[in-house]
Amino acid sequence: MLKSFAGGRLFGATWGPNPARVLVLHGWRRTHADFDPVFDQAPATAGAVGLDLFGFGATPSPPAAWGSRDYARAVADVFADPGVLGDRVVVVGHSFGGRIALLLWEFVPDRIERMVLTGVPLLDRSDRRMQPAFGFRMVRRLHAWGLVGDARMESLRQRHGSADYRAATGVMRDVFVRVLHEDYRQAIAAIQCPVDLVWGADDTETPLEVAERALPLFSSASLTVLPGVGHLVPTEDPRDLAAAVLGPGDQPVAPGRVDRSSDRTAFPRPGGRPSPRSR
Repeated sequence: MLKSFAGGRLFGATWGPNPARVLVLHGWRRTHADFDPVFDQAPATAGAVGLDLFGFGATPSPPAAWGSRDYARAVADVFADPGVLGDRVVVVGHSFGGRIALLLWEFVPDRIERMVLTGVPLLDRSDRRMQPAFGFRMVRRLHAWGLVGDARMESLRQRHGSADYRAATGVMRDVFVRVLHEDYRQAIAAIQCPVDLVWGADDTETPLEVAERALPLFSSASLTVLPGVGHLVPTEDPRDLAAAVLGPGDQPVAPGRVDRSSDRTAFPRPGGRPSPRSR
């Protein structure tokens, strides 16, 4: 059943009882429903809240071209809703939702017990082309000068833009462009709670090498690799994601704990750095 949060500004759903011990944030062009397979089969006592982020699902678009920090500030308001979230929660972020989770620490650090991040663009991928094609850049400049019409410019955007860019319209296209150019290294360094990176080995949207390079930037983190899984971990491998969040029982798994029954790995090295391994 759809529910409202933060004074009716956000919509989403809950699984299990409140106050919830888990908050989930979905990816770009997705909704909270991605996490139905994760929590529908979880123990009845495992409470979670899933939001439709602004511009997706039942929640309207933001009033301006928000960045991840603006989204995080709005999500932080949910922590003030009476009886919705527990005193300390596990924040689960997939892709775009993980960007927001990183910035959420800035607003409610005392309420976050741990983060589970999957498919999040923590850093630029090593093969990313930093600039669009020269011809496109020239036409874009001519358009800014009024020498190329809107229809011609949009045609080129559709040809050169990514699928997410082409699908976005209005303010959400501006949000997409803004978020795409954000840098999270300072946010990563500021996070003081344990972080579990759960990655599909076959993720082509945010490849595993991104997680591997970001791993040592966290103060305390582990990496679990899921063989044969792509970018949409919540729907492709809900069982292992649930294990990362909840552990073998109905309690959110403690930092550094290992669930041997599913061969998860989260072994910090001496000195607090994790040893990346595949399950």
